[in-house]
Amino acid sequence: MSKWGVLVLLALTDGTHRWGELRREVDGISEKMLASTLRTLETDGIVSRTSYPEVPPRVEYALTELGRELMEHMLPLVQWVALRADGIVRER
Repeated sequence: MSKWGVLVLLALTDGTHRWGELRREVDGISEKMLASTLRTLETDGIVSRTSYPEVPPRVEYALTELGRELMEHMLPLVQWVALRADGIVRER
């Protein structure tokens, strides 16, 4: 999984998000990369995409059951990395 995939999943751990919300929350991601990442996560069954027939169109993204299960395992690792990031970078 790419770094963008991890960051998108972390954002979706907080709940359902629209495209613009994800774009703002995942700092530095381009529109093209966000679209590609969401498409991959949806194909893998980790993220669901719900499109509403409104004007303007509204699309929401959320973790699937599989995605929530994945994040239960991934969050402890992400927290471990966050706690030790300074030391890891210092050792370089």
